[in-house]
Amino acid sequence: MILAIPFGLAIGAVVGTVGGGGAILALPVLVYVLDQGVSPASTASLIVVAISASVGAGSQARDGQLCWRVALTFSLPAALGAYLGTLLNGSVSGRTLILAFVPVMLAAAVLTHLRGDTDENGDGSTDCPRPGILQAGGSGIAVGAMTGFFGVGGGFLIVPALTTLLGLGMRRAIATSLAIITLTGLAALASHLIEGAEPDWTLTLVLGGAAAGGALAGSSIGRRLPPRKLSHAFGLVVVLVAFFLLIDVLALGGPPVG
Repeated sequence: MILAIPFGLAIGAVVGTVGGGGAILALPVLVYVLDQGVSPASTASLIVVAISASVGAGSQARDGQLCWRVALTFSLPAALGAYLGTLLNGSVSGRTLILAFVPVMLAAAVLTHLRGDTDENGDGSTDCPRPGILQAGGSGIAVGAMTGFFGVGGGFLIVPALTTLLGLGMRRAIATSLAIITLTGLAALASHLIEGAEPDWTLTLVLGGAAAGGALAGSSIGRRLPPRKLSHAFGLVVVLVAFFLLIDVLALGGPPVG
C-alpha cells in the first residue's frame, strides 16, 4: 500500500505531462511491484488511468487547450472498440497478454519519439480542427480495441493519431488525449466489471489518488517543458519496460497468475 503512493505519483505525472502512457507503466507496476494478477491488474490500471486522465483533462480545459468536438467524435467509436477488445481479453492467458503487449509498447515508443520531432512548436495557439467522421471514427475504434484488450488508456497511440491524422497541434493533442482516455477508459472499465472483473479496490483507489496528484503536477510541468524532450524521454522508458516484460516472460517464469 505504501509503495502504491510514489508509483501512483509517477504514473499520474506521465499521464499529465505527455497526454497518456500511464497504463504502460500502471500495468507492470500492479503486476510486478504490487503483486496483482494480470487480469485484475488490467482492470485496476483502467481505473488509475481514468482518474489521472480526468484530473489532467480538467487542468488543460481550464487553459482552453481541449478540443471537445474532436474528443467526442473520437471517443464514441472508441467505446465500441473497447467493448470488442474486452471480449478478447477474457479469451487469452496472462502470459499471452503480456507477450502481445510488448510489441505494442515498442511501437508506442517509436511513435512517441517521432511525434516529438514533428511538432516542436505545437503550443495550442491554433484553432481546433474539424476532422471527418470516418477519419476520427476509424482511429477511435482501433485505439478503443486496444484499450479493452490490454487494459490500457491508449494515450500513447491517441496523441500521434491526433497530431498526424487529425491535424491537432501538440499541446491541443495532449489535452484532448486526456479527455479521450477518460471516456474510453470508463467504457472499457464498465465492460471489465460487467464481465466479472474484481480488482483490489483499496489498493487501486490509493494508487489512483496518488496518480491524480501526479497528473496535476505533470500538467503543470508539461506546459513548461519542450514536447520533444518529454516525448523522447518517455519513449526510452517504454522501451526499457517492454524489454523487462519480455525477459521476465521468456526467461524468469512470467507474471503472477490470476
